[in-house]
Amino acid sequence: MSTLAHTMMTAARSADSGLASPGELDRYPYAEAPAVDRVGAPVWDGGDPELGRVGRRAAGSRGRGLHGQLVQQLGQMIVSGDLGADRPLVPEEIGQRFEVSRTVVRESLRVLEAKGLVSARPNVGTRVRPVSDWNLLDPDIIEWRAFGPQRDDQRRELSELRWTIEPLAARLAAGHGREDVQQRLADMVEIMGHSMAQGDALTFSRADSEFHSLLIQVAGNRMLEHLSGIVSAALQVSGGPIAGCDRPTEASLAHHGRICDALAAGDGAAAEAAMRQLLTVHPEVERVVPAPREH
Repeated sequence: MSTLAHTMMTAARSADSGLASPGELDRYPYAEAPAVDRVGAPVWDGGDPELGRVGRRAAGSRGRGLHGQLVQQLGQMIVSGDLGADRPLVPEEIGQRFEVSRTVVRESLRVLEAKGLVSARPNVGTRVRPVSDWNLLDPDIIEWRAFGPQRDDQRRELSELRWTIEPLAARLAAGHGREDVQQRLADMVEIMGHSMAQGDALTFSRADSEFHSLLIQVAGNRMLEHLSGIVSAALQVSGGPIAGCDRPTEASLAHHGRICDALAAGDGAAAEAAMRQLLTVHPEVERVVPAPREH
């Protein structure tokens, strides 16, 4: 167990490289927008003027250097509303403002387009898309919303979505009876207990995230499995009561243990009930979702 705990403590959050194929780089040419489109172009006061220089000294928080930092910076500005819908984004201006190369700008815009935040069209240029076009289930967008002006709405929506997904996943998982999975879940609970005793909130959070992701993945429903990233993103967003397991507490640890016991017994109803109890530990969540019924 000590080896597993050590692995949890040192594991870094993974992220794909986001590399574009050679042909995609030309989708964001410099000076792509005519002069008329520059009217109302964004003022970059909301950006970090040290982004370029800082990025050259150290890699970005997700291991992607300047590219990752620029995606983060522009994404936050779009989600916060600093760069409103239909605003033109001229790659040349972005490169000059943040002191990054055209390749970094193009790669960043490509990633933002995949998230639904921007669109690039011939003779129109690159523009910010409305909220209705965003991929609101993208983990990065979840994080940016959770720390921006929409933080209250994002946390409420995450709570409601988790209330819909996880109790059902717990019920379904109880019917599979896989001993290896049950052992792994029990290991995560043990790590959570150990890390809580040591005051190690980071390890607790990582074990907690793996517990919930694994539970969804073994529910036997591939559509639910695709939603496991949402739960992980919700658990990684700190600073607000998303659920009863967003911080180390004896109550949340006990509910995780009850879920494990119910899964081991193959009791789907008990697993579902324990998950509902876990998701309503905090009063703030109880105002969003109904309390579980007593039977």
